Amino acid sequence: MEKTNKIKYMHFAIIILGIIFISIPIFHNQLWFDESYSVGMASKSFIDIWTIGSNDVHPVLYYWILHIIYLIFGHNIYIYRFFSMVPIAILAILGYTHIKRDFGEKVGALFSFFVLFLPISTTYSGEIRMYTWAMLFVSLMSIYAYRVYQKSSNKNWILFAIFSLASAYTHYYGLATAGIVNFILFIYFLYEAIKKHKNNKENKIYTAELKRFTISAITQILLYLPWLVFFLRQFQGVSRGFWIERPSVKIWLQILTFQFTGNLDVIFISQIIAIVFAIILLAYNFYAMFRLIIQHRKLNKRKLISAKKAEKKVENLERETERVQQIELESNKPGLLAFGIYILVMISIFIISLKVPILYARYFLNITGIFMFFLAYFMAKGGRKTLTILICFITIIVAGYVNYNVAKMNYDPTNKQPIAYVKQDLKSDDMILFANEGSGFVLSMQLNDIQNCFYDKENWNVEPAYKAFGKDMLTIKNLEPLDNYEGRIWIINSDSYTIYNEFVDRYKEKIKLIKQEKFTTGYHSYKYSISLIEKQAK
Repeated sequence: MEKTNKIKYMHFAIIILGIIFISIPIFHNQLWFDESYSVGMASKSFIDIWTIGSNDVHPVLYYWILHIIYLIFGHNIYIYRFFSMVPIAILAILGYTHIKRDFGEKVGALFSFFVLFLPISTTYSGEIRMYTWAMLFVSLMSIYAYRVYQKSSNKNWILFAIFSLASAYTHYYGLATAGIVNFILFIYFLYEAIKKHKNNKENKIYTAELKRFTISAITQILLYLPWLVFFLRQFQGVSRGFWIERPSVKIWLQILTFQFTGNLDVIFISQIIAIVFAIILLAYNFYAMFRLIIQHRKLNKRKLISAKKAEKKVENLERETERVQQIELESNKPGLLAFGIYILVMISIFIISLKVPILYARYFLNITGIFMFFLAYFMAKGGRKTLTILICFITIIVAGYVNYNVAKMNYDPTNKQPIAYVKQDLKSDDMILFANEGSGFVLSMQLNDIQNCFYDKENWNVEPAYKAFGKDMLTIKNLEPLDNYEGRIWIINSDSYTIYNEFVDRYKEKIKLIKQEKFTTGYHSYKYSISLIEKQAK
């Protein structure tokens, strides 16, 4: 009892301290391009989100949820960022309420630990994107899929179907995972139905469990049909050309380190340390997994020897052999299933990427919860206490270093300079004009009441999707539509004055330069080249 209470209190401490830990870097109002898109979508109506989102590359559930936050709290980047931390906190609490109940106290405590202290959580705890919510939905779907397998109740089926559908409507890696989990359940219940039918010819092949699965699957498909046509259109758009590279050694290396440190577009810890850290945790986890399997086999072997000594009949011995083998399989099944689902998703995405490039490290954050369970399960069941404590200690050190660097980037004093520079001379009837560079979008979404103009110089043809940005954003392919414009324009480039120079060449004495400055911020190392001009009609 004393040992149980000790683990319980330790679990509480992990959750409380962990939530504080991942919250340290999130209290800032900086944005990078993807986040600015989320902020733009948050202020649109539910119908507009559906319409605009159908031209993007992700489903719309996250944006709908973010819109609800907008309706309650208004346009508040701090709240949006806090809202991205919430699913990680919930997932950690599930370690106590669900994982502990289903798989034991040690597994639950280690799961909560990895959810909160694996460095990837710090990296993405405040990211204004759908990934942390997708991770929560996929994890809940997996939890209730296993509960359906263990106890096929109506409650478990309903919750499984809800979170499966939520996963599919949040991200396409969530859709892939939901499809694989549903397929595994189908194969299992079909096998059980056939087996029961063979054992008892009077039983119908469709058992109650298979009927429940059929109802769940049909319901999910029907509710996903409204989005299916947009999914196919988005997939075709990706196949015609997308920014994700084809599978390569570089991408696989990113995937390996990403699940542990979150390193990708921004490096918060050196690649060498990230690789070593990933290898240490994986190596120990596989060691714990194989150690657990060997322990079970030795235990089963001793049971069989005891059965032989008892001179049981041959048929009883065969039955005992089958029974202990089943116990061995059941003991390892949760961890093996988590690992199997993760690998199946990875293989499926890789196969698709041979034709259409969609293999991308950040997208695996959708299934990181499953990966964390895989780590927690085998370390708790098959690891050595001293080594597990050492692994946790190493994880905290690496997480602390990553957290420091994330906070350093997020709170860098240079982050405020571009917006402060604009605000000190900003007028309500000004226009912000920018091209296909992230810095312009970011600045426009921090000034969401100002008229925006997107100069699509490279003819990206993204106007339907980019309606998410700004106040009635105008999109132009060249400067001709602005010939008769009169007024002040803030021209935003990244590290040059390309657009300003184009204005000078076209309008000459019709423009007057009021001020001009360059900035480099700590947040995602964004560059801003800002020119404020007064323009007369041509």
